[in-house]
Amino acid sequence: MNKGKQSVLIAEDDANFGMMLKIFLEMNDYTVRLCADGEEAFQAFKNHDFDIGIFDIMMPLVDGFHLAERIVKLKSDFKFIFLTAKALKEDQIRGYKMGALDYLIKPFDPEILLLKFDILFNIHTTTSSNPLSFQIGSFTFDYPKRSLILNEDIITLSPKQAELLKLLCEKKGEVLSHSEAMLKIWKNDDYFTKQSMNVFISKLRKYLSKDSSHQIVITNLHSTGFILKVD
Repeated sequence: MNKGKQSVLIAEDDANFGMMLKIFLEMNDYTVRLCADGEEAFQAFKNHDFDIGIFDIMMPLVDGFHLAERIVKLKSDFKFIFLTAKALKEDQIRGYKMGALDYLIKPFDPEILLLKFDILFNIHTTTSSNPLSFQIGSFTFDYPKRSLILNEDIITLSPKQAELLKLLCEKKGEVLSHSEAMLKIWKNDDYFTKQSMNVFISKLRKYLSKDSSHQIVITNLHSTGFILKVD
């Protein structure tokens, strides 16, 4: 599937933020319709075909929750993401229960949104210098699908697990520094982020230990980084 064929419906009453998001997505070959409120977005949805929606929660006339409810009644499998400036747990729970793919808190890194889209629409260009499929012992790691495949068993990784494993594969046998991994994935390299990353590393070690034909090790170099080794 090629970029340029995916159409995005944005409902955002902050004109500056909405326009910046629209321009960013259009620069990355998405077709975008920006609406200033939920009612305008709903009318646009009824008259045009969209592949995904990005809905702000707090909007005049019709808020993001009610917009999503009205749209899902017309197209139950429509994909949408909520945006909000308030990180309220009850709102996030409500959003996911409604079927939202994600719930992004403003401000957020648009590159992360773009990556989510690329994975969602399975968009990638395979090159010899930047492969998106890796062989790790007997495992095949399909990065766009976040799948770690061993024979007929498939382990679905979380987005951050997939990002971390991709970085390790790209530097297999070399040191992946703590700072590089944290800044690329979490956009932060503080103490708490490092502890969170260590949890993800432990999970990956557990998954990779299922390969009985190879010894796959993620070595931790104290205060330096990690090395992925395959015997």
